[in-house]
Amino acid sequence: MYVNGKEELLLQKISLLEYLEQNGYQPLYVAVEKNGSIVPRAEYTSTFLEQTDTLEIVQFVGGG
Repeated sequence: MYVNGKEELLLQKISLLEYLEQNGYQPLYVAVEKNGSIVPRAEYTSTFLEQTDTLEIVQFVGGG
């Protein structure tokens, strides 16, 4: 699986929400593209990842 251009080994079936939480992302503050399509936040728990997937994860950053 590729995440933000870096290859990662996916050892087990995992939901997108689980992946985000296990890797330190705050699901409320990210946008995720899976294989070229935006994943709606409401589908994070029902979207499962496979080794052949490509993810782009963008974190929202506040500040001024």
